[in-house]
Amino acid sequence: MFVRTKRLSLRPGWIEDAPALAAAMGHEAVVRNLATAPWPYHVDNARDWLRAERGATTPLFLITTAEGGGPARIVGGMGLGPLGHNAYDLGYWITPDAWGLGYATEAVRALIDTARHSLRIARLTAGHMTDNPASGAVLRKAGFRATGRIESVHSLARGATVPCQTYAIDLSDCADGPCPDGTTDDEQMKLRLAA
Repeated sequence: MFVRTKRLSLRPGWIEDAPALAAAMGHEAVVRNLATAPWPYHVDNARDWLRAERGATTPLFLITTAEGGGPARIVGGMGLGPLGHNAYDLGYWITPDAWGLGYATEAVRALIDTARHSLRIARLTAGHMTDNPASGAVLRKAGFRATGRIESVHSLARGATVPCQTYAIDLSDCADGPCPDGTTDDEQMKLRLAA
């Protein structure tokens, strides 16, 4: 599966991408905010990620850009997959020299649209470690709503369990208007959070 935005391509990774992936992701400031990435992050770790088997509704993407007329370069990664009790958890990262350019929000919005329209997923979850508020800003700009829950998540890079603010977004048919029972999406979200 490939997804295009105005500035980005979300594409599967190939084993040949391992050195560029390791260079883009191999920053402590990146992997410390992820659950499953080790620190230090090496080419072998990149190869393992690129070889990971995924299902049709749990894709992994490299985020690439070719802005400036040069060759496409890896600026991040993202995917959908199970995490804890959540069937479709969205995770992403952006390489430090691409921070502040809006790539994360653009990529997250594209994956939300893909999940809704192509993969027919009804609900996504996501989260960020509480000491990484910039990631929360990205999720909110893309339409996620804070659940009000803080969960403990193990960070392999940190070698510790850290608090994580959780978010969710409803992608069902009533997300863009009244639900069949007449309630709004906001009311549905409150009902789900209260459950």
